[in-house]
Amino acid sequence: MKSFLVILFTSIIFILGGCAQESKEESLPEMVDVEIVIPEVIKKGETVALKARITQGKEDVNDADSVQFEIWKEGQETHEKLDAKNTESGIYAIQKSFSEAGKYTIIAHVTARDMHNMPKMEFIVE
Repeated sequence: MKSFLVILFTSIIFILGGCAQESKEESLPEMVDVEIVIPEVIKKGETVALKARITQGKEDVNDADSVQFEIWKEGQETHEKLDAKNTESGIYAIQKSFSEAGKYTIIAHVTARDMHNMPKMEFIVE
């Protein structure tokens, strides 16, 4: 009888533990996704919109805590950081012109819904 109660009690603990773990996994929010959107062609001296489209699952994120673009030309040690504003549903943008042609790198630093995402992209200014 004693061994039966031990087995029963152990089985109940495993079953409840499994259920608790499933609930924990189901309650995790989806990651905040960030897509950098830039024009296909950027010409020196031309003002262009640099954008980040921010989503969580199928929902646009319009309540990001911080969206900042870090931009630099290849070979430069100085990086420019610019704060982006929410311009439309899920889109955060800046207006920027480049005085020199060359290869550039952009990182979108996004903090939203207790998550941080930093996608990086390279592009050419003609």
